[in-house]
Amino acid sequence: MTEIDEAPELPSVVIVGRPNVGKSTLFNRIVGEQVAIVEDRPGVTRDRKEVDAEWLGRPFKLVDTGGWLPSGSELDDKVSRQVEAAVRQASLVMFLVDGSVGVTDDDEQIAIWLRRIKPPVLLVVNKADNDQREGARWEFLSLGLGEPLPVSALHGRRAGDLLDEVIARIPDVSPAGIVEAFLEDDENWTPPEQAAPRVAVVGRPNVGKSTLFNRLVGENRSVVHDMPGTTRDAIDTLVETDDGPIVFVDTAGMRRRSKIDDSAEYYSLVRALRAIDDADIALFVIDATEGITGQDQRLAERVDAAGCPIVLLLNKWELIDDAERRLDILAEVKRKLGFIGDAPILKISALSGKGVNKLAPVLKEAIVQYHRRVPTRDVNKVISAAQQKQPAPGGTKVLYAMQGATDPPTFTLFVNRELPHTYLRYLERSIREAFDFGSTPLKLRVRRRTE
Repeated sequence: MTEIDEAPELPSVVIVGRPNVGKSTLFNRIVGEQVAIVEDRPGVTRDRKEVDAEWLGRPFKLVDTGGWLPSGSELDDKVSRQVEAAVRQASLVMFLVDGSVGVTDDDEQIAIWLRRIKPPVLLVVNKADNDQREGARWEFLSLGLGEPLPVSALHGRRAGDLLDEVIARIPDVSPAGIVEAFLEDDENWTPPEQAAPRVAVVGRPNVGKSTLFNRLVGENRSVVHDMPGTTRDAIDTLVETDDGPIVFVDTAGMRRRSKIDDSAEYYSLVRALRAIDDADIALFVIDATEGITGQDQRLAERVDAAGCPIVLLLNKWELIDDAERRLDILAEVKRKLGFIGDAPILKISALSGKGVNKLAPVLKEAIVQYHRRVPTRDVNKVISAAQQKQPAPGGTKVLYAMQGATDPPTFTLFVNRELPHTYLRYLERSIREAFDFGSTPLKLRVRRRTE
């Protein structure tokens, strides 16, 4: 009988903090999918959620917990007991605080408790969405738990740096040879068989998403009505096209959460957000007769955070007769949605079908780029040329670069010291232009060389 060694138990990384600091948002960001329901009110997470996660080949168990409170209702006390049980079993505790609020009394009580039981703690300041917020993190040194690390769970800012620190502090139970597997000859790499790409039709209520969806799939698959909120769930339809099969997903219109007062509509929103996270491409439908609203901007930020390519569709374009008004709308798109990059913009009429035929080649190109993998030697040639043309300040240098993942294309840069954000954007632009990635989102992860 052949003896089989048991797989080592995965180290446990537990996220703790008071209610409503973004624990579930960070949990979803690390896992890479919408596992935990996120809502901007305390108490949504009650039980512990545990999933297997990994970063750069290093596996670990990630645990999301409810908000810990020093005192509260009977239910709050039960939630707190669940948190305490998870912490006592943890290899590492990520203590999450809200950088937009500062140190609160509850934060101090949790810090006292953590210092008393003495688990390994990583202090993480969430909602550090800009340089000013990052600079304000030093206030949390008063908690006595070491240097605070900034992160924006919602936008992904500094998420890679945070995960680098996590795997540096937990046991390595990965199989031997992980590094060699990452750096093996690209010529031996063969792409996995791709599933049919998922194309999500998204937008706020009543902009014509279901009308467009029905035209794309060629049948009345979704109910179409002039009352907002008709679509209650995400609807998937597999369509055979000249370029291969495509799964089109119709989603419920997403309104501001403050205006959602029905539980069915709330869970429709949750399913729509999950459909966005699972999508390979998002067709963002905008009512051209109304222009770009604040709700369009907020939704675009959420879709952009999912990391998939976006195609902007200006629907009801035929209703705008004035040429000057059309130019104003296009300028408004550039001004208000410029943060999503050079996304293709198509002027269509979902009702009549005008302009919809232009969508097929745009989709095909976006799908190809989203799944594209670049050989390591070519990546390093581009990075080397970019550094020779414009060296980084302070002697910072990228020592080695590689593409570690696709969907979206994700590049890892091994550096001798921290790269300035402006230089990182320069390298991203160099990669994008050299390999003609167009508007496809790229992810750049930076790993600092350690002695």
